[in-house]
Amino acid sequence: LAVAALQDALARCNIDAQSIDLLISASAISVQALPCTAAHILKIAGLAPGTAGFDINSSCVSFISAMQVAAGLLNTGTYKRIAIISADLASRGIDWDHEESSLIFGDGAACAIVERGEGTSGILASLVETYPEGSELCEIRAGGTRRNPRAGMTGSDFLFHMQGKQLFRQASALIEDYLARLLAASGLTLAQIATVVPHQASHLSLEHMRKRLHVSSEVLVDIYRYHGNQVAASIPTALHAAVTDGRFNPGKPVMLIGTAAGLSLAGMVLLP
Repeated sequence: LAVAALQDALARCNIDAQSIDLLISASAISVQALPCTAAHILKIAGLAPGTAGFDINSSCVSFISAMQVAAGLLNTGTYKRIAIISADLASRGIDWDHEESSLIFGDGAACAIVERGEGTSGILASLVETYPEGSELCEIRAGGTRRNPRAGMTGSDFLFHMQGKQLFRQASALIEDYLARLLAASGLTLAQIATVVPHQASHLSLEHMRKRLHVSSEVLVDIYRYHGNQVAASIPTALHAAVTDGRFNPGKPVMLIGTAAGLSLAGMVLLP
């Protein structure tokens, strides 16, 4: 899935695969503990031998975190053209006995290729905040040093667990003030944002954004009914929908925003 997304992005913009000098895997669900997922992608991606690769995992907002890191690396001149790929197979970790979470997820992948601009477009603001008191509300317990064959584990430790109501309450209590801080950093008001690209967490979360945050349906990109919650791939897939639908246009600010396990809040305001 990751390589298919990469190849599609290269083909759409007629970009030579050999010009990619860094691949960032911005996924929430790794292929395995070691090596990093980027290495697995590079193995079959057809990029130049020796192309650098590493992972960034901040759960559902990994794409925003990767964009932040990529911007810094591009501005220092360390790399010239970076492929950011989010690919998640949520279906591999679903607990089908847990109705609340098993009904919301979908598999998917999306890729963005970024490079240093000429000053007419770019990132106006980005903001990531983490409130770890909610870390146990959304988790997969196994796969690391905490739950493993030596430390002890059960089969369910490898499945996704979510305490949805508590998680929604925590996120809802934080999101309005967070949005105000993100907009203040961008120097814009919500009315000036042409398109809002949210993490497609659930139908309830999108309705909350419409009603509590006063984001109109015309501005909000909502692909949940077609794709579900694709974990880290959710935001870039929604961004792709915005681009193909003509809602990502030069001079018209676009906001990426989402919440993730941790609990983390992340957002970015882009000027295409």
